[in-house]
Amino acid sequence: MRTALLQSSGRPGSVVENLKVLDEAAGRAAAAGAGLVAAPEMFLTGYAIGDDIGRLAEPADGDWADAVAEIATRHGVAVVYGYPEREGETVYNSAQLISADGTRLANYRKTHLFGCFERDHFTPGEQPVVQADLNGLRIGLMICYDVEFPENVRAHALAGTDLLVVPTAQMHPFQFVAESVVPVRAFENQMYVAYVNRVGPEGEFEFVGLSTLAGPDGIARTRAGRGEELVLADADPDFLAASREANPYLKDRRPGLYGSLV
Repeated sequence: MRTALLQSSGRPGSVVENLKVLDEAAGRAAAAGAGLVAAPEMFLTGYAIGDDIGRLAEPADGDWADAVAEIATRHGVAVVYGYPEREGETVYNSAQLISADGTRLANYRKTHLFGCFERDHFTPGEQPVVQADLNGLRIGLMICYDVEFPENVRAHALAGTDLLVVPTAQMHPFQFVAESVVPVRAFENQMYVAYVNRVGPEGEFEFVGLSTLAGPDGIARTRAGRGEELVLADADPDFLAASREANPYLKDRRPGLYGSLV
């Protein structure tokens, strides 16, 4: 499945403008044959928007989800996007997958919050593995800091995730995560990992871009630079099956030795 990564910070604070950016990117992705377009963490609202996070937060089935579903169906491409999710008085840092026919397939709440900013504005999610089947692949969702915990990604591998989509807001000086950690996660867990970042200055943060889709051989199929960009690469189920057959990591595990990890 051809996968498009929308590396952009959009227009922080303006959901309307960010939906326009997503719409334009979805059109370009579909024209290039993509079956999925992924946008960064908190894409619909912006990340460093302070108390506006709570003001703009919406339920997973709210008006924004309807707007994204309309974009997906009009262009015939599935969409993953980050947004602040409200459930009652609780706000989560979430990512949602909507299919090309507008169906809400999966919604994930970030389980590992990074730094005081996130802990001040969000409640951590409690479900580590969220998946849905799309175009012959099992898609898993995760957000930014979550992928830096190897246990998290291994849980997805054991649950059969083929393509792990990770909307992110990776900031300076942690660019080594995109450059090194993400390809290693893909290799050691025998999956594709799509890591799609924000870019440029926003509030107190400087987002580093470098969005990538890494394969189960640990090689990046595509890598963006430091500016706004739409990059595409293929997640090939045949190559994935052959790689899993050749690589013994998951077969050679000895879970009985790992009890001390928990």
